[in-house]
Amino acid sequence: MNTLAYGGPGPGPWTLLFPLVWAAAILTIVTVARRAGWRGRPGLWRPPVDERSPLAVLGRRFAAGEIDEEEYWRRISVLEEHFGRSNLTGSRKGAA
Repeated sequence: MNTLAYGGPGPGPWTLLFPLVWAAAILTIVTVARRAGWRGRPGLWRPPVDERSPLAVLGRRFAAGEIDEEEYWRRISVLEEHFGRSNLTGSRKGAA
């Protein structure tokens, strides 16, 4: 251990840092690749939304200008009150 700490003919104390640098580099690459959609599936923060779900229909109507912002928020609150947030995203079990 004295060889690593005090110079001499050994590789030096910085040799102990190289595995940590490589681990940090690999972890960074994997994290960036996963956030960029490397696996081809949406991440946990973006659940898939069915195009026929009430939220998707309401969002399209708002984007097209058929309803105003006040009407949009009023209808969102009614949908959440009656169905709950999890049922609005189109993740109905057993639906054909």
